[in-house]
Parts: sequence; C-alpha cells; structure tokens
Amino acid sequence: MPKLATFRAKRDPVPAGSSTSSTSLTSSTCSILHVDMDAFFVSVELLDRPELRGKPVIVGGQPDQRGVVSAASYEARKYGIQSAMPLRTAAKLCPHAVFLECRHHLYSEWSDRVAAILGKYSPIVEMASVDEAYMDLAGTEKLFGPPFAAAHALLREITGTTGLPCSAGLARTRLVAKVASDQAKPRGLLWVPAGMEEIFLAPLSVRRIPGIGKVTEAALQAAGIETVRQLAAATQENLEGKFGRWGTALHRKARGGDTYEFLEDAEPKSISHNHTFSLDTNDRTVIDATLSLLTQKSMKRLRDAALSASTVTLTIRYAGFETITRARTLREPTHLDPIVLEAIQNLFDRHWDRTRKVRLLGVALTSFTHGGEQLDLLDATRREKLERVAQAADKLRDRFGFSKVQFGGSVVRGNKESDDT
Repeated sequence: MPKLATFRAKRDPVPAGSSTSSTSLTSSTCSILHVDMDAFFVSVELLDRPELRGKPVIVGGQPDQRGVVSAASYEARKYGIQSAMPLRTAAKLCPHAVFLECRHHLYSEWSDRVAAILGKYSPIVEMASVDEAYMDLAGTEKLFGPPFAAAHALLREITGTTGLPCSAGLARTRLVAKVASDQAKPRGLLWVPAGMEEIFLAPLSVRRIPGIGKVTEAALQAAGIETVRQLAAATQENLEGKFGRWGTALHRKARGGDTYEFLEDAEPKSISHNHTFSLDTNDRTVIDATLSLLTQKSMKRLRDAALSASTVTLTIRYAGFETITRARTLREPTHLDPIVLEAIQNLFDRHWDRTRKVRLLGVALTSFTHGGEQLDLLDATRREKLERVAQAADKLRDRFGFSKVQFGGSVVRGNKESDDT
C-alpha cells in the first residue's frame, strides 16, 4: 500500500437531550468524497480478458463449487445476481454466465494503484475496503479547484490511468456521499449540495441507507415505513421505542447526518490475512507455502505502518468448519518475516490435527509498538542482512506489485492464491 496518510472513522455519542441533527451538517462545505470502483473484481478481470466485455461475468468460483459470488458484472446483475449469493444459485439464474476464480492478490495490486492516485488529491484518504474510499477535499482548492472539479478530475485520472471504471458521491457527510456514489453508478459523479440532503434521500428506499439491512428493513416495513421520507417523518421517540438506541441513529440517518469524523494518524489495532482453500487440504507443502505467503503479506503491511508486533496468532479452520485460534507472544517486538514465520510454523506444528484436512488458514499480528530492535533474537550481522532484504523486497513490491516479489517458501507450482484479507 502506498504511504498514504492513515485515517479512520470515529462515532461520537449524541449528547442526551440534544438535537439528532449531525453536527457535520452545520458545515456549508461539501468536501467529503466517496469513491467506489464499479464492479471492481470483474473490471480487473476484464483488463486481462477484454473479450468478455458485454457478457455476464461472475467472479467467485465455478458454478458447481461451494462458495458465493464475490462480484458480478452489470450484465449479470440484470438476472438478479448479487454479491454473497451462492454460486449454484447464480448459475441457475444465469446458466450462460462466465464464472471466474477470485484472484485477490491481483485486486489488491490494482487497489494500491488506485489508492496512490487518491493520495495525490488529498492527504486525508480512508480506504474503507479494497474498492472504496472516503476522502476530504477541504483545503485542496488552490491545487485542484472546487471539490466538484477536483472530484471530476480524480475520476478521469483513475479511469484514464488504470482503465478501471469508478463512481463517486460528493456531499457534506460520509453517509450522503456514500449513498450518492451508489446512485451515480456506473461511471457517474453525483454532487448533493449543502442543504439538499433530506430532499435527495427522501424518495429512496430505506435499504439505501448504510447500516439498514434486511432485518431492519423488514421491521420498518412492518411499521409502514418503506422510504427515507417516511422514516424522516417518524418521531425520534417512536423510533427509539421500536428500535432502542438504533432508533436514534435511524432518526439521524434519515436526515443525512452521521457522527463520523476523520482522525489523523490512527494506527491499526491488528493486521491479518486469511486464505480459504478451494479444496480442503492436508498437503504440508501447500500449507507451509500458504503460511509463508500470509506472513509475508501481514509483515509488509506492518512495515508500511512503521510498526513492530509482539503477538502473532494462527487460525486453523477444518473441513467441518471447526476453528481453533492460537497465539504466541514474542520475546521482543519484530517487523522481520523470519521471526514471525518461525513462530507461526511452530504454532501450526503443535496444534494441527493431522487426521483432518484444512479449509482455511489465517495469520494475525497484534500488540504493536514503534520500532523494535530484536536485540535478543538476532545477532547484529543477521539482523542487518534481514533488514536490507525486507527493505529491498518492499520497494520492489511497491513498484511492481506484491505477487511479483515473494520469498521462496511461499511459491508452490500450480498453487492458486485465494486471499480473503
């Protein structure tokens, strides 16, 4: 990941007795931009397979495999296919669709390229996921013009540089910006001017509001509320009576408010990578290679954040979905791959039930500190050598992509990566 400023969202409680209108709505500046890549996984695949453009394409696996749809092209969505739908169900809805395996390492590389472009337009970038981000364009007017002009230029640069389609929403709050980007799809930019939040949201289904899922939607419909206009007309007392504290949030969301803010220099609390095998396995060569790959990806992110980790955690999920998690605290914090990989392999050796096949493996890092000398774990000569190797590998990965530079232990001929970060 490029060296972007790191930001996260914080939810502040609404003081008792205060208005539920978000304080963020008091600003007259529409500077919050939500950028969302259109059918990201599919779009990346089409870069390699342009002959599939215009066809229903489903990414997630083969139609006869277990698993769910990770992404679907807009042509496939016309048949009612959605993310998280079982692959077998998708095949019944659209039997002539093209089904592709996930290549998460490739999506991650393209996400990094998009993130690098985002970082050119604002120092405040929060990657909400691999294919969407929030930005604050306030204060960038002298460089890129008004926020709407900057957003337009940003989307053009993303598509022109990467060939990937994207959409965006510009508003005073994160909530409205996200809804706007969804309404702008595909390849659109929607600006909701200050003061127009309620008018924009009013005709939409309540399901369009982030955080309202099937269960809440059904409960609202049972109360006669189907649109955001109807939700906004309900009193706060009535909503709190039906939904408790969630009713307060619903009252605020219906008016376009949220209580999120960007916090500069927020550090991650944990770093983890998981891998689900397409077929359960007890092949130790494949397992060791996977543990090495997961460790390398986790350690790269750790070094990008200029941190060291003191605790490593291994997750093993067996074919029957039974999951065990085991952790080990290191003698000294570290940011070097060999130390963590040795700890992970020892944990696996101690806790793997060799009579059972493995469905998923996971590696997690926690208990972070800045720096980490490894004085007791490595002699100075070896430590210096490993530091140079790590720095060189990270520079090459930043330039060419993670999959182009891996240590030998993670390479198995014919092995397909399926990282579920």
